[in-house]
Amino acid sequence: MEMINVKINESYTQVPEGTTILQAASKCGVHLPTLCHMDLKEFGITNNASSCRVCMVEVKGRPSLVASCSELVKDGMVVTTDSLRAIKARRMSVELLLSNHPKDCLICPKNLECDLQSLAQELGIREIKWEGAQMNHEKDQSSYSLVKDLNKCIMCRRCETMCNEVQTCGILSGVNRGFDAYVGPAFNLPMADTSCTFCGQCVAVCPTGALTEVNNTNLVWRALSNKKKHVIVQVAPAIRVAIGELFGMEPGEISTGKIASALRRMGFDAVFDTDFAADLTILEEASELVHRITHQGKLPILTSCCPAWVKFFEHQFPDMLDIPSTCKSPQIMFGAIAKSYYAEKNNLDPQDITVVSIMPCLAKKAEAKRQELTKDENSNVDIVITTRGFAEMMKEAGIDFANLEDQPFDSLMGESTGASVIFGTTGGVIEAAVRTAYEWITGETLEDVEFKNLRGLEGIREATVTIGDMDLKIGIAHELGNARKMLEDIRDGKSHYHAIEIMACPGGCIGGGGQPYHHGDMNIIKKRQAALYLEDQGKKKRKSHENQEVNRLYQEFLGKPYGEKAHDLLHTHYVPRERI
Repeated sequence: MEMINVKINESYTQVPEGTTILQAASKCGVHLPTLCHMDLKEFGITNNASSCRVCMVEVKGRPSLVASCSELVKDGMVVTTDSLRAIKARRMSVELLLSNHPKDCLICPKNLECDLQSLAQELGIREIKWEGAQMNHEKDQSSYSLVKDLNKCIMCRRCETMCNEVQTCGILSGVNRGFDAYVGPAFNLPMADTSCTFCGQCVAVCPTGALTEVNNTNLVWRALSNKKKHVIVQVAPAIRVAIGELFGMEPGEISTGKIASALRRMGFDAVFDTDFAADLTILEEASELVHRITHQGKLPILTSCCPAWVKFFEHQFPDMLDIPSTCKSPQIMFGAIAKSYYAEKNNLDPQDITVVSIMPCLAKKAEAKRQELTKDENSNVDIVITTRGFAEMMKEAGIDFANLEDQPFDSLMGESTGASVIFGTTGGVIEAAVRTAYEWITGETLEDVEFKNLRGLEGIREATVTIGDMDLKIGIAHELGNARKMLEDIRDGKSHYHAIEIMACPGGCIGGGGQPYHHGDMNIIKKRQAALYLEDQGKKKRKSHENQEVNRLYQEFLGKPYGEKAHDLLHTHYVPRERI
């Protein structure tokens, strides 16, 4: 690749052809503020929106300033980033954005996490020079997962890029022009009436409070204050390797025991691990896989743990609804067992049990409200909060999370295996299923449980696992754009698999829309992933069917895996949905 010489301020450097000024400046250690730019190389996408005009710089010989995020370096180019002209233009861009922005920073959900707020601080802006008319849009609170406040939209179009280019959902786009311009669905439809999957990746990249999650923390406090309610909580596997980041800990630092300790201090009546339900899911899903293989059933089978992926499938591929596994997700399986088996064992009325979920995902909030996942018109899960919401509650309670002692989860529905831990990363669900399916199909003990050919962070991966006389062909995808490619190839007969795992978010649940903001830094995702595999390695039991509490559940209550009672409580169906 041809190298290009460039001078940025007083520094000379060489960069590959095709490098932007912003990238070259970063190489020289020069900071340039941006609002619209996202580094999407990991997604294979070039993002040059150039809409915020905050990163303007001066190029020798050019009459006008240029946007450094989209302007490519040319050989011999001389760039000045700190000229008075560039600084004034940069400042004016931010001041103009602030002139049409609400001034409710103290109570905004993105307070202290807002890029516009940080940039105003960085540039020393202390007054608004241009006062005038402001946007006055009604806040969209139609969904269970996210809130859209167009009055805080700065037209950076990050959400549009994420929704259309990465996730290929096509919900968000620029609408209107000038002062009336905003990013949203066509005709400004309520988000609940669109094909939105509620994956939350738009929320994860929004630099302001224009897109935020539905905050259910007040509902949890209310439930904990209600003495008539028996309030129990479950914690998803991806939480334990991410929540520490919100308390000054390193990404990937495992905090499983601290989570259990914090939840008891908050007043929950019982504290459980969703990993128990993940092991339960594997027994059902592996049974379904074996059943389809041995009975010439419909293949491939698709894992169904990710609610954003399920909703995407219902909208985008309604002609293929016979492919996904009918298993409910671990979150919903836990709720179903909590309000039946757990209630029976503890002599409780299911109506008196409140099930709270702590999830890395915004779509889990909407999933808990799906009619197809209720039992006798009662929700299996009552309240869902995210990793960020859980951290917010601990800070509100004054809990010093980083220095808590480690405690175990409660028994009956708290035991877990290494297989369930890796549910939190792309490839983990199918690896867990293969560990069990191998022993069930062959009748032999699986000594080496690590299927490393199923691991990685490539958007689409393929692997073949030999089980006895059978070569099981497996497909894995994370991010919905990659899922679309894989499913279209299956539909067109170009790809043939026995089993497929799909996760909506980058890296799977570790990169979920409810996790601490990683700002596109895939190194953070990699550290979270490595930590899950490390916890898996440290488990004495690493196959889901070795979970004694799950086995006891079948013996005492469910009968056999994939049996009649298990099917009634733990399986569901899918609904073709209109593509809007």
